[in-house]
Amino acid sequence: MARQAPDQDPVQDAPEVAPPKHAAAGLPALLHTAKIAGAQMGASRSVRTLLKLNQPDGFDCPGCAWPEPEHAHIAEFCENGAKAVAEEATLRKVGPEFFARHPVADLAERSGYWLGQQGRLTTPMLLEEGATHYTPIGWNDALQLVADELKALDTPNAAAFYTSGRTSNEAAFAFQLFARQLGTNNLPDCSNMCHESSGSALTETIGIGKGSVSLKDLYQADLIIVAGQNPGTNHPRMLSALERAKRAGAKIVSVNPLPEAGLERFKNPQNARGLVGTGTKLTDLFLQIRLGGDLALFRAVNQLLLQAERKEPGTVLDLAFIEQYCHGFEDWAEDALTTDWDAVLAATGLPEQQIRELAALVLESEKVVVCWAMGLTQHKHAVPTIREVVNFLLLRGNIGRPGAGVCPVRGHSNVQGDRTMGIFERPGAAFLDALGKEFRFEPPREHGRDVVDTVRGMRDGQVRVFFAMGGNFVSATPDTAVTEDAMRRCRLTVHVSTKLNRSHVVTGARALILPTLGRTDRDVRSSGPQQVTVEDSMGMVHASRGALRPPADDLLSETAIVCGLARRTLGPRNTVPWEEFADDYGILRDRIARVVPGFEDFNEKIKQPGGFALPHGPRDTRAFPTATGKANFTVNPLTAPEVPAGRLLLQTLRSHDQYNTTIYGLDDRYRGITDGRRVVLLHPEDAAEHGLAEGDYTDLVSEWTDGTTRRAPHFRVVHYPTTRGCAAAYYPETNVLVPLDSTADTSNTPTSKSVVIRFAEDSGAGAVTG
Repeated sequence: MARQAPDQDPVQDAPEVAPPKHAAAGLPALLHTAKIAGAQMGASRSVRTLLKLNQPDGFDCPGCAWPEPEHAHIAEFCENGAKAVAEEATLRKVGPEFFARHPVADLAERSGYWLGQQGRLTTPMLLEEGATHYTPIGWNDALQLVADELKALDTPNAAAFYTSGRTSNEAAFAFQLFARQLGTNNLPDCSNMCHESSGSALTETIGIGKGSVSLKDLYQADLIIVAGQNPGTNHPRMLSALERAKRAGAKIVSVNPLPEAGLERFKNPQNARGLVGTGTKLTDLFLQIRLGGDLALFRAVNQLLLQAERKEPGTVLDLAFIEQYCHGFEDWAEDALTTDWDAVLAATGLPEQQIRELAALVLESEKVVVCWAMGLTQHKHAVPTIREVVNFLLLRGNIGRPGAGVCPVRGHSNVQGDRTMGIFERPGAAFLDALGKEFRFEPPREHGRDVVDTVRGMRDGQVRVFFAMGGNFVSATPDTAVTEDAMRRCRLTVHVSTKLNRSHVVTGARALILPTLGRTDRDVRSSGPQQVTVEDSMGMVHASRGALRPPADDLLSETAIVCGLARRTLGPRNTVPWEEFADDYGILRDRIARVVPGFEDFNEKIKQPGGFALPHGPRDTRAFPTATGKANFTVNPLTAPEVPAGRLLLQTLRSHDQYNTTIYGLDDRYRGITDGRRVVLLHPEDAAEHGLAEGDYTDLVSEWTDGTTRRAPHFRVVHYPTTRGCAAAYYPETNVLVPLDSTADTSNTPTSKSVVIRFAEDSGAGAVTG
């Protein structure tokens, strides 16, 4: 039997600190996996469940979006994937008796970690206006309540429909179809906060906002550059792919302000060398860059490549590729050759020799892949940075051939699939035309609200109903106090969730919690057992089938909830067979097949082992569906964060015991931090300059160009080998430091990786609600 959920909220600001590790996974990962799984699921349930994880006849991991290899291992999961499954397949339950014991005011004082540890939600719960406790409500009454609120709005744009990346393709398509039949494009999603910058840059430069590589490309690459990403914590199964590439002869360059254990050495727990041996050294060149210096780095390398081509014409650049497939090369090259190396060295903090060493590796490599994550996407100049990465790859023809390409590594498991299904506040005309034709209605054409604009809309009284399909909106968004106040201004907030989180206790005048099936749960409708589909980070679509008995017999899937709500809300406007969709997801897939390119014969394609690849013009045929019809070189002025004297630049990041806003535990094993989260990682010399010793406590104060400040209290100073002038601390505890209006140009993504901070006298821990 699994242990009970903790009754007391553990202290999160008194950690023990040891030196960081220099290798990831190995036997400790196996032991920690067994411990977490056993505590949540029990021994036999753990074995039965984990052996179905990421298997062709099993269910997709609810954690990250890393793809499955062609031949799945019997234990095709990582430590963090096992944690995600254990949290969802837990034997712990949260029913009406729990809410009767705990008033909302009490729950609001609890940490996100404590809330998540209580277990699976089992019953729809309603918080009436002015009430102190959630009380149970029947499914029909709950859905009718939401329908009545939506129908009472003055305009459909007074509602916002948020989606997390865990949502299946079927649920996502139904969700956006309902919102658009209602009359709004207010479809914010978690992409807005992570890889929106990638989508914006790639759409402009190569015509499609997705990566162009497959796992096979990684295995065939000569050089893999991993920039602004920590696979060891955020995408651990990526380490297996890097290990395979390394053994095939690839060189690996990591670009990061923090040394990360997983990129140093990988001890693969699936073989003896990883369990008892030394594992595999992954990184050949570590560029410990300053935060936000990546644009300058790629500009410098690009200049070196241009200079090498001038020195030996016809030997460096792929001139035939540039001539046939690219636009804007001459203007771009003229600007690139003016790159100022003093500015480059200041922005990157790197020795010139290291940058030249990277360029030398590029010149030795025919096939190059660049991988990145939020270390590149969450800066004000994120979009120009990624455009410059594309320039770098175009120079030597490294898009549209095996072993090369762009590889934005998405976070949540189906975040890319949700966008493919139409979860986007700025949909293209072709998608809306196909949707309207298939379902005989005119979709709204006015652009809707993304995440940041949704918070503004709630704050300003323009968004009155907020409906979240999964996720933890309050803890995921920036400017915590502003976001929480905005949520409280709504008439109704609704969260479709598997477990408790902070968003359930920061509510509108009325609030609903609608429990739902998870990936691990059997989904049986009147037509029989159902399966759903997901799209991974590399454009592969495959089926997912839960195997466990749900924690409550009357739980509804996300798809069934959306269909039930739509049927009650739309009335005479309805042109969609919602009841058929809810009863048989295959019928829904048949309609998706007629709307979304690449999904023709959808139901047949998902029978293929491993699923099927979606079309990708740049990768498949070097067809670039941009405004020019070619891949676009773009001029990106050298920009980097400006940090006043006496200040540091802070990045927010995850610990090893969390996934996005879900906190699995209070340890960050690879960074040497145990039993705590309120820490700030500082270079010892930076700490000394600011009068801070190892173990001191301080408040973090962010400063912004408009003169405003934000404060996060009581962080323990941890000496850490980060880049001088750069600091790091965990989110969501530090989300309070990022203003709502500090966003990346073009993509509107919060700038969580470039926060100018100073230190202030410790004001005490107070309530820990992150």
